[in-house]
Amino acid sequence: MVHNLVTSVIDFFYPPFRKWMPLQTFRYAACGGGNTVLGFLLYSFSYTFLFHKQVVNLGFYAFKPHVAALIFSFLINFPVGFLLMKFVVFIDSNIRGRVQLFRYFFVFISNLFINYVLLRFLVEYLHLHAIIAQVLSTTVVIIISYLLQRHFTFKVEDTGID
Repeated sequence: MVHNLVTSVIDFFYPPFRKWMPLQTFRYAACGGGNTVLGFLLYSFSYTFLFHKQVVNLGFYAFKPHVAALIFSFLINFPVGFLLMKFVVFIDSNIRGRVQLFRYFFVFISNLFINYVLLRFLVEYLHLHAIIAQVLSTTVVIIISYLLQRHFTFKVEDTGID
């Protein structure tokens, strides 16, 4: 039911974009964009209000606030993103769900690592504001993520049956 609602809403806005991109790419942009906005809001909220821009000390390790906010954001974005990609965007993938989940997790962890490295570099070495740095690193991660999701996680495998 949620799948049908999300798909219907996204597809409603597709006709003006039909000339420039296929439906699957539009759905990816909509779902990925929505999940990115969710992640950015979670990051901003947790950085500012949950962690109060302060170091998060867990006793065994202390996280800088921008890193803690990144981890918090990704913990929520992971399941939401997987469900959107599996049930709204890449519905034609014939790879088993558990394989998709494993691959999605691999891509997710890779994206987290890339985002972490970029965020630390931008904040700690270039001294950019944490939220601006997150926007820049997210842009890089989106491009990498789309390519990996399309051609690795949710690809359509040739079954050899014609």
